[in-house]
Amino acid sequence: MPSALPDGEPMPEDGALPASALDGAASRPLGFYLHVPYCATRCGYCDFNTYTATELRGSGGVLASRDNYADTLADEVRLARKVLGDDPRPVRTVFVGGGTPTLLAAGDLVRMLGAVRDEFGLADDAEITTEANPESVDAAYLSELREGGFNRVSFGMQSAKQHVLKVLDRTHTPGRPEACVAEARAAGFDHVNLDLIYGTPGETDDDWRATLDAAIGAGPDHVSAYALIVEEGTQLARRIRRGEVPMTDDDVHADRYLIADEVLGSAGFDWYEVSNWATSEAGRCLHNELYWRGADWWGAGPGAHSHVGGVRWWNVKHPGAYAGALAGGGSPGAGREVLSAEDRRVERILLELRLREGCPLSLLRSAGLAASARARDEGLLEVAPYEEGRAVLTLRGRLLADAVVRDLVD
Repeated sequence: MPSALPDGEPMPEDGALPASALDGAASRPLGFYLHVPYCATRCGYCDFNTYTATELRGSGGVLASRDNYADTLADEVRLARKVLGDDPRPVRTVFVGGGTPTLLAAGDLVRMLGAVRDEFGLADDAEITTEANPESVDAAYLSELREGGFNRVSFGMQSAKQHVLKVLDRTHTPGRPEACVAEARAAGFDHVNLDLIYGTPGETDDDWRATLDAAIGAGPDHVSAYALIVEEGTQLARRIRRGEVPMTDDDVHADRYLIADEVLGSAGFDWYEVSNWATSEAGRCLHNELYWRGADWWGAGPGAHSHVGGVRWWNVKHPGAYAGALAGGGSPGAGREVLSAEDRRVERILLELRLREGCPLSLLRSAGLAASARARDEGLLEVAPYEEGRAVLTLRGRLLADAVVRDLVD
């Protein structure tokens, strides 16, 4: 969750939504994102809305403490119940992200999940995920999460190579993420993801292949692989500017992506979104699919974003300000925007084109349709789905996904 908040209109003090936001809600799945904004240290590439103990000291008092954070977040879940009224939908997905959620006690994460269950109920087949730092969990912690209702866990592996982890300022040791997968399986988790990053300065093709081999060998059913993005204001950006490490290279990113798709595909992982591969339909991350398909989700926590029925809003960033707003009986919302029909059409193209199923050609205007025909002829869109009315990226199209999307939107 990037740290910068967008502009928008003021959020009502009570968080109320326009009546139109819940029109047809029963036909849309509902998910919850629960943001935990704490980290033990700040990774050099990270631009997320997270805080170390040092960064919070003296700036939020008791309100910003992680000791009572689960109770504070539960207050926002109860606010969500008031705002959504008698919405009958059980929650389909819950995703606890950060930050490092597993810096909290396992019981705190279970209580946060319990607040969602108590206020809304969970679907019988609800997907319940938490992100985890490999060094902040052990077998007992994972067992407590599983017993408390979590059924999916995502570990931040990033790389199997120590020198790559050092550039990223990651604190875990090589081999620990793979051990975590085994511990999660032993605890009863059916679905396990490993997050990887490619294109780190100093990483070689062999390093990347070794990372992929280690991840596959650990036995997850889902792998996410993202190109390193150097965000302004981060420690990594400053190191690159000082010439301490080289700038990332787009051509290298493309080569590493091709390696990932080849190696993962050979191991039985199929891509279903440009940066995500799974071994089965059940292994796909349903929560992320809610985002990509424009469904409804409530984001609870500092800086968290939400979307319900074409209304998007975002919370204040700082944990102290967030807790203070809730303690005062108001909404922690900092601003919101009501999406127009055109906004929603464009967003569908932007997001759905990244999926294996692609987006309907019926979403495109005349200029976009002409661009899509050119993309098909240039080998960027699959021919057979195109003839059936869908724009689906080829492997080469995935490498140029951002450019293809821009042309189709225009």
